Amino acid sequence: MLPVPFSVKRYKSAHKRFLKPAIENFFQVEFPKSFGPSTRSLIADELIKIFDANNRDINTIKPGQVLWNGVHKNTRADSKNMKLVPVVLTLVNDNDISNLENGMKVSEHKQNVVARILREAYQKGALLSMRDVGLLLAISDSSASITRKSYEKRYNVDLPHSGNLQDMGTCITHKYQIIFKYVVEKKDPLIIAKETNHTINAVDNYLRNFNRVKTLYLDNKDEKYINTVTNLSISLINQYVSIINQYIKERKVAI
Repeated sequence: MLPVPFSVKRYKSAHKRFLKPAIENFFQVEFPKSFGPSTRSLIADELIKIFDANNRDINTIKPGQVLWNGVHKNTRADSKNMKLVPVVLTLVNDNDISNLENGMKVSEHKQNVVARILREAYQKGALLSMRDVGLLLAISDSSASITRKSYEKRYNVDLPHSGNLQDMGTCITHKYQIIFKYVVEKKDPLIIAKETNHTINAVDNYLRNFNRVKTLYLDNKDEKYINTVTNLSISLINQYVSIINQYIKERKVAI
């Protein structure tokens, strides 16, 4: 066996002064029988990624902005594989102050802020819930929801958030809008996706499930039977039935 060079003996341990080896050493000391060298290395890499994503340089965040972890738009907060995305959100900027100087109502200003941070998060691959908005603005979830709805009504738009894009919470407005645009306005699913801030796959999924429920419901099947056949939740089935009663039966629209 060849002797270890003096330089290796002298300097090798200095590697442990850096972050990744320090993390690997922690797992080696605290959990010696749980992780091998390769696993420790992989865990260290992932922990460093999380640290880097949440440790922004001060120069990348402007006054009035805040770093927040939103749920990745392709996962759900209640999913075992939920993924978070660090996003920089603008709570106040110079234009806000100018608007208030010029007499803008505080209620309208708050609506603009809610709309801005929802859009900023979505543009960066994340979705905020009304709980997120409430925490960021120190208001209740219901107040955040009311503020968001006021903006959407004023500008006739749908803001992206977990309630309408991931069926989280009690928000079902997007289902009515999507079905209405398809059934009554006869719009193409691609246009509907763009107008409602949904992916085409999401729109197709809503329309497909709606048509499955509609066929069974109009055939006088009850919710338990529909649940068994479609494997959709009772609450979701009831939401689609409500849409059918409003847009199909009452309006006598055939699709």
